[in-house]
Amino acid sequence: MITLGILLQTAMTTGLGVAKAGAVIGAGLAAVGAGVGIGRIGGSALESIARQPEAKGDIVGNMILAAALIEGVALGAVALGFIVGLG
Repeated sequence: MITLGILLQTAMTTGLGVAKAGAVIGAGLAAVGAGVGIGRIGGSALESIARQPEAKGDIVGNMILAAALIEGVALGAVALGFIVGLG
């Protein structure tokens, strides 16, 4: 929240270039964060399956659901960042 306030304050005094750059950087960070999160989900799922192979179906189902939710939120953040950056 502090970074957003700084970007908005800077945009009001110096123009919108910094705000647009901040929006695009935020979109990139959202994409990187989603990649890291989904990677950790996959790694943890593999470890869980290795420990309990009989629970594979439940683990894979939960993994896919969590990855889809993260992907949806990240896609929304990236789209919002580009909309603000181009607008």
